[in-house]
Amino acid sequence: MSDIHYEVVEHDGGWAYRLDGAYSETFRSKAAAHQAAEAAAAEQATPGDSEVISYQDGKGEWHEELTKGEDRPSADVTDVG
Repeated sequence: MSDIHYEVVEHDGGWAYRLDGAYSETFRSKAAAHQAAEAAAAEQATPGDSEVISYQDGKGEWHEELTKGEDRPSADVTDVG
């Protein structure tokens, strides 16, 4: 199991949450962005079905692997900005 860390930051004239360099939509307030990040983090704990996924890594190589639906990461939210 891995850890996921959402960060609430100033972005594009408002506030957003960020995960691994990817930004959410922009919110008008820090509180709204934090609430949205908390909702996204809570969804990470929801178990799903086991299935085969395909993904491309940072080097452009494609991989396939079986993901177990009950293997969910631990997620948290921090305010950076």
